[in-house]
Amino acid sequence: MLNRLDEFPVHQTPEPLAQLASSERNSYDRSWYNGYAGDGSYYFGFGMAVYPHRQILDGAFSVVRPGGQQHSFFASRRAPDERTDMQIGPLTLEVIEPMRRSRIILEENDSGLACDLTFSARTAAIQEARQTLWQGTRRTMDATRFDQFGRWTGVIQTPEGEIQVDDTVCYGTKDRSWGFRGVGEPATGGAPQKPGGAFFLWAPLFWDDHISHAIFFDGPNGEALVREGLVAPLYPTEADIPGVEDGLVQRMATAQHRVEYHQGTRLASSAELDLFDINGNKRTITMEPILRFQMKGLGYMHPKWNQGNWQGELATGYESFDPEEIDLLSPHNLHVQQVMRVSDGKNQGIGVLEQVVIGPYGPAGFTEMFDGA
Repeated sequence: MLNRLDEFPVHQTPEPLAQLASSERNSYDRSWYNGYAGDGSYYFGFGMAVYPHRQILDGAFSVVRPGGQQHSFFASRRAPDERTDMQIGPLTLEVIEPMRRSRIILEENDSGLACDLTFSARTAAIQEARQTLWQGTRRTMDATRFDQFGRWTGVIQTPEGEIQVDDTVCYGTKDRSWGFRGVGEPATGGAPQKPGGAFFLWAPLFWDDHISHAIFFDGPNGEALVREGLVAPLYPTEADIPGVEDGLVQRMATAQHRVEYHQGTRLASSAELDLFDINGNKRTITMEPILRFQMKGLGYMHPKWNQGNWQGELATGYESFDPEEIDLLSPHNLHVQQVMRVSDGKNQGIGVLEQVVIGPYGPAGFTEMFDGA
């Protein structure tokens, strides 16, 4: 079972690249992107992933504007043997130049949602710490992720009109991850398991000449499972990036978070991050939300288009909803990203805060699976 990547000297095992080293059913390999205007006038997201042992390739594109509906297009197919084939019906991801430039195309279709967007990197690739989570004695997640910060150009067609995307105002983050984590239909059989909870924050932020980033997984009492902060250079143009990695990422000694929630919800009304460098110096970043994006628009916890679910040999779908009319405590709506204005007291920036809180979480006073603040 060979594909085009077998032509390159990149093998990690004696098997062809199509044969994974792990037999974990929930193995995945995902490309994910967001883009947003610095004034919060729009946000869009895209994701595409292959689940080799599930034999599924799926993807989605979604966009929202203030006061409007969030529109989403979903696509799924049987995964091709050729890993470089990243097309599902009208939805395509093109890697124009690895670690530099990518293109997302959603051709015109019955949904009224379409796009032709190009992402241009403004940072070198930044590898996050390996993320490993456990449920008792079972490892439920083991993944590697790298990020790049960049700019977008292109156009988006929506049922509410056209959005011209200009790299002078449109920021974005690319997230590439692989390994395994809970996807698709849950496994059945065996002894009953207690419902699992989760606390996750992810905060990629743009400043004038650098980026900052923070990642948190907490246990139900607020204990740190994964905690990481970093700072890295921001380059004026794609051509200025010196290589795949630039060796200039500053890893923080640790990071802390404080989140305030809208009453009756698990949605952040504001947040603060503390980044502590290796000398103990603290940088506090305040965050103010200006636009909300529901991650179910990209399949996360979606009741039908949940990532890794079998939808058929080739299937597409579309939906729109009003973000102001949904139940924010519904399990499908807990996972969000919000565009944030940010400040460290001296400098102003822009970025996003991704959050999901499921189950009891002591620091917020949550005691049940889906109670609100």
